[in-house]
Amino acid sequence: MKAKSVFICNQCGNETPRWQGQCPACGAWNSIVEFEDKKPAGGKPLPSAKTGASAPKKLRELDASDRQIRFSTGLGELDRVLGGGGVKGSLVLVGGAPGIGKSTLLLQICAYLGRMQKILYVSGEESEQQLKMRADRLRVESDNLYVLSETDLDAILEAFEAVKPDILIADSIQTLFTPDNTSAPGSVSQVKDCTMRLMHLAKSTGTSVFVVGHVNKEGAIAGPKVLEHMVDCVLYFEGEQAMGYRILRAAKNRFGSTNEIGVFEMDEDGLREVPNPSEMLLSGRPLNAPGTCVACAMEGTRPVLAEVQVLVSRTSFNVPRRTSNGFDFNRANLLLAVTEKRGGQNISMCDAYVNVIGGLYLDEPAADLALVLAVASSHRDTPIDAKTLAIGEVGLTGEVRSVTAMQQRLTEAARLGFTRCIVPRHSTKQLLVPEGMELIRVRNIREAIEMAL
Repeated sequence: MKAKSVFICNQCGNETPRWQGQCPACGAWNSIVEFEDKKPAGGKPLPSAKTGASAPKKLRELDASDRQIRFSTGLGELDRVLGGGGVKGSLVLVGGAPGIGKSTLLLQICAYLGRMQKILYVSGEESEQQLKMRADRLRVESDNLYVLSETDLDAILEAFEAVKPDILIADSIQTLFTPDNTSAPGSVSQVKDCTMRLMHLAKSTGTSVFVVGHVNKEGAIAGPKVLEHMVDCVLYFEGEQAMGYRILRAAKNRFGSTNEIGVFEMDEDGLREVPNPSEMLLSGRPLNAPGTCVACAMEGTRPVLAEVQVLVSRTSFNVPRRTSNGFDFNRANLLLAVTEKRGGQNISMCDAYVNVIGGLYLDEPAADLALVLAVASSHRDTPIDAKTLAIGEVGLTGEVRSVTAMQQRLTEAARLGFTRCIVPRHSTKQLLVPEGMELIRVRNIREAIEMAL
């Protein structure tokens, strides 16, 4: 007897009696997908994948010591971004551009985790022999590491039952498919179904699941946005492929902060941790060069020093050109206007090119003052002292405002050898000034420019 088919919209989940071009509930076009009805005779629903978890329980009676226990991944930078390490029973999504190092990162943590836990590494893009070649290059060896080249999720779950690993790695979610869904692998419905089954697996068995997700040309993870809602943690790997440095950020984290970053360097042996990103970002900095100033941004609980470079030159066009790399474009234009109006710098007919060295993106107002000083330095063609940095937010009237975590920023700057720091006058009198550092307190950007230059 032929199984009955049901038609469900993969955008809103609405069920229709027949296929239609447009969903009557949400209005999405070409979103109706045919599914085989798996309900048994009598119309009773199938049992839940999380058996025994349907009865409500009192919160105070629950014991989270076994289910929420953390474990180290062997990479301190990854542990920092995850909020202190991996969590048992969590589902983590790792995204990034092709070739950025997602698979390398997950394979490298297997060398450490394989000492204590059993791991199943599933690849839908490489064969077992290719995985072995990459593991040999990365010097990954473990008797508890099992590899499987498969894209059928049912076959993967059968292998999971046979191996019973503590950690499951799926590379990637866009290559997996479930035979119950007739859509092609990587489609919206396939990605949702596979992720949902992996989520049930993680929550019901306490297995930590790491999933690799590809990104589209806009830089977002390919597939439905609900994919990021279902997982517990979303990590993004960033960085220019021409440069050796990679930055790992958490866009979502149910078990920790989303403000922390991890810094890695890609070399021939894989990814290497960079425990001191400030020293890395300032390496090779030119001395006595106009148009550069050092800023200090807080990435979670870690102060990071970065070099802001600005090139201001007379334009040859009717409208000056403005470009920004590593700094918000609209924020940069705002600060350029404030620098001209309140700082006395005539740059209305000049091109301005802003760049943050090292691939770091500064989205914190504390870097405003450094950008203003770099603009003035380039326009006057006068260098700022190499041992000077600037910390402060700039308002539309040209005032310099205080920022948070000023004490941690000054301590990090003094540790790296900086002797002068231009800071806001307001709310900085109670600071404990590090030994050997001079604080220059200013009220507005005009005073800051005169003191810096």
